[in-house]
Amino acid sequence: MLSACGVLQPVKDLAVRHMLDPLVAERPLTSSAPAIAIKRPSLPEYLDRQQLVTRKGDELVLSDLDLWAESLSAAVSRVTASNLSRLTGSMNIRPVENFTALDYTTLLELNLTQFEPDAANTLILQGTWKLQPVNGKETPPHFFRIVVPISSAPVSMAGRVTAMNRALQSLARQIVASQHLKSS
Repeated sequence: MLSACGVLQPVKDLAVRHMLDPLVAERPLTSSAPAIAIKRPSLPEYLDRQQLVTRKGDELVLSDLDLWAESLSAAVSRVTASNLSRLTGSMNIRPVENFTALDYTTLLELNLTQFEPDAANTLILQGTWKLQPVNGKETPPHFFRIVVPISSAPVSMAGRVTAMNRALQSLARQIVASQHLKSS
């Protein structure tokens, strides 16, 4: 019985945990406007899981070794808030779980329908976004489709995550440009 206990060894965790990161250059945040709450985005359920998901034809493949360090929806709202803050110079753009109307003038709603590579090894970020004023009438959503080549050869999950970061940067730039958000 004792000799059997000696055989058990700790299992080495081979998983790699990935995080999304903002790519807009850091700069001092000195403005109080715009004041935007970033609502946690709506994602297809198959994407918002710990494992990175890859589409292979009609199949979805879950990686046992490539994992998210945080939920994908939380990462998208965190990175979007940081990218928008850096682009506008505003210190009042934050991801929120529960929107508090007194703290923000606008709520950013994201509905992502795709955030994964296609068969041609390009990352597709697609969905709608809208900036909804706290006080005011309902605003229409804006459709977007952002295509970013995955540059690493051979294809790696790190290259894919970099492409995802680039896509989120492009989305933030698109939001700022289309809404003429103040940049300090």
